[in-house]
Parts: sequence; C-alpha cells; structure tokens
Amino acid sequence: MKALAIVLHAALLLALPPLLLGVINRTKSLWAGRKGPRLLQPYSDLRRLLLKRPVYSEVTTAIFQIAPLVLLGSTLISGAFAPLLGPSAPLSFAFDFVVVAYLWGLGRVFLVLAALDTGSAFEGMGASREATYAAVAEPALFLALGTLAAATGRSSFADLVGLGLGSAPQVVVSLACLVAVFVFMQVEAARVPVDDPTTHLELTMIHEVMVLDHSGPDLAAIQYASAMKLTICASFVAALVNPLHGSGLLGAAANVFLTLLVAVAVGCVESLVARLRLRAVPQYVLSATVAALIALLTTSWWQGGVR
Repeated sequence: MKALAIVLHAALLLALPPLLLGVINRTKSLWAGRKGPRLLQPYSDLRRLLLKRPVYSEVTTAIFQIAPLVLLGSTLISGAFAPLLGPSAPLSFAFDFVVVAYLWGLGRVFLVLAALDTGSAFEGMGASREATYAAVAEPALFLALGTLAAATGRSSFADLVGLGLGSAPQVVVSLACLVAVFVFMQVEAARVPVDDPTTHLELTMIHEVMVLDHSGPDLAAIQYASAMKLTICASFVAALVNPLHGSGLLGAAANVFLTLLVAVAVGCVESLVARLRLRAVPQYVLSATVAALIALLTTSWWQGGVR
C-alpha cells in the first residue's frame, strides 16, 4: 500500500502541474466569455518548448545554463515532502518544511543569478523585485507553518494538515493559515494580483522579466517548476480543509479534487481582481502575515499556551 501511495504521489507531482494551469486558464476564459485555450494546452506548450533548441548569449556563463536545472531539481525534491494525497508524503521528518522553504530559496537564488548573468539592467530590475517580494512573503509562510505545528503537535510538512475543522478554534486556525498559504502561493507562483505571467508591460514585470533570455527546454523547466510550486501550495491548501483525512484512496481522491478547486479559485481571483501596483504588493502580502498571526493567537488562546 505504501509503494502504491509513492507511485501515485510521483505521478501526480509530475502530471498535475500543467493541468492546474489549464484549469486556471479555462476558468479565466469562462469569466471573460470567450472560448480560450483547451484544458490540456499547457502540456502542448511544454512539449513545444522541449523540442526547441536553446539559445545562449555570448556574455552568459555556465550559471545561466544550470539555473533552470537547479530550479527544477530543487522543486522536484521539495515535492516529495508535499501532502498531495493528504496528510502523508514519501519523505517526512521533523521540521522538514524548513528544508522545503530552503529548497525553493535555492532555486530562486540561481534564477536571480541567471538573470544577473545576462548583464541586462532590465532583468536585474526583475531579479531585485523577485528577491524583495520573496523576502516579504517568507515570514508569513513560516509563521503559518509554525502555528500549524503548535496546533497539531506535529512538525513534518505533511502532518501539519491534520488539524481538521472539528471545533471553532480549529476552523479559525485552519482558515487563517489557508489565507496565508494562498497569498504566499500567489507570490511564489507569480500569479495575479501580485504578478501576471502573461503581462507584456515592461515596467510591471517581476518573474517573467527574469526569464526573457531563457528559451527552449530551459524555459520549459522554469515554467514547469513554477507550476509545480503552484501545485504543492494548492495541495497543501486543499489538505487543510479536506474532511476525508485518513480515508485511504477516497481521501486522496478528495484531496486531488479540492486541489483542482483551488486552481478554479485562483482563476476566479485573477478574473475578478486587477493586478496590484508594485508599491501595493507588500501591503497585500502583509495580509498573509496578519492572517498567520491571527492563527497563532487563536492557537495560543485555544491551548492555553504554546505546547
């Protein structure tokens, strides 16, 4: 049974990210009243990029070429800790969520270095913005995950979603952490209202401006890694409210279904909320920190002190 769970986890980790992008795009198309791209279009886009030959500038070094591989590799490893099927994961140990955060940070560092390696001031501007907003968002993530660790009495990434919604304090803590992780997901995956992966406005680009010189398989790796981060965060959000924890395959199927619903929610937000001005993004990210703080205060009151 454990071997089957590992196989299903690996299959979902590899196959689900483009599908989530397709769900988001279809949701946005429905809101806009247009036909839009087909649901499986992201798979075709990745295949098209993989068949192309990358082009490298003469001024770049080896860092530019290995950055997409480091980003994709670190994201794949972090996916082994994610609760894609509920409160379980192939890899799990105490405070492994710190490893997940640092793996994502490692990929971001190499992506920023690759942007600076091009010698372009434009890409340097995007790298600066990416690093700034990541630094603002990470405290909210650690505060939310630390709160869940205190509330559940557990410390591994997959076990943090086992709090449930059985009482009023549990509902408040779970929903507040859900809000915090959802906002962090928008920052990490470069989604509206923080960023727009389809924008062509140079002065408002953040993540996309860093990857303008990447092409072919390198660009596919970057886009795939971004979609995988979206999937990991979405599955964590889904697992927080999954009422069928511990129900075997039924609970796993419910978690996948809720993950797809999170993608629908992302599409709805991107259809109904305008892209924020750059100076307003830190204020929006601060709402995640406030939500995590509310969860922490509720946990402290509920338990009569930190465990």
